[in-house]
Amino acid sequence: MNAIGTIDRPVTHDPKKQAPMTSSPSEPQGSATRAVTTIGANASRQNRTREMQLIPEALARAHMHERLREAEAERQAARLVAARRMQRRAERVSMRARRALAMAVMQ
Repeated sequence: MNAIGTIDRPVTHDPKKQAPMTSSPSEPQGSATRAVTTIGANASRQNRTREMQLIPEALARAHMHERLREAEAERQAARLVAARRMQRRAERVSMRARRALAMAVMQ
């Protein structure tokens, strides 16, 4: 059987014996994409590996930043509560002093 090979099933697996691919007339000149180089793929794979290795460090840094922000917010809330408590105490002492002064003047 003399069948012409296709892209999926070439006549031979030897690239040197295969016919060169030609572009079709409907395809514009120079529209073919460039051959993919493995150098770029290896570089991106290497970068991806490096980035993936740094992900836990970045997550830990973000987690610690969030914890520090929460701790600062809690400290600020505690200072506000203490300030309000001292203000109420000062107001009570002031009212006591006014009453004592009014009692002394009335005597």
